[in-house]
Amino acid sequence: MAGHSDNDLGLPDFADPVKIAIVIAPYYKAISDAQLASARGILDAAGAAHETIEVTGSLEIPTAINLCHRLSNFDGFVALGCVIRGRTSHYDVVVEQSANGLMLLGLQG
Repeated sequence: MAGHSDNDLGLPDFADPVKIAIVIAPYYKAISDAQLASARGILDAAGAAHETIEVTGSLEIPTAINLCHRLSNFDGFVALGCVIRGRTSHYDVVVEQSANGLMLLGLQG
């Protein structure tokens, strides 16, 4: 897990209330529980309302965010997942495709 760095931007100061969707793939429960606790803690400290949405795996995160963006009233999104390298190409496919999906969402706005 990442620790404190000199590049820490601090907490945002929202002029209006915001609602954030935390989209998480809890395949590795111990890791995802820690990720979720950290995300919730930071959002709570920033005064942001949040809702957690669970998906099966990391590949589903971009699709879930896209659906939430189109169908709900979220102001932003947090994507949480963990992919562990094994002996097959599965890791490479999941990491590349989920990262590409998130990048496309960012480019689309």
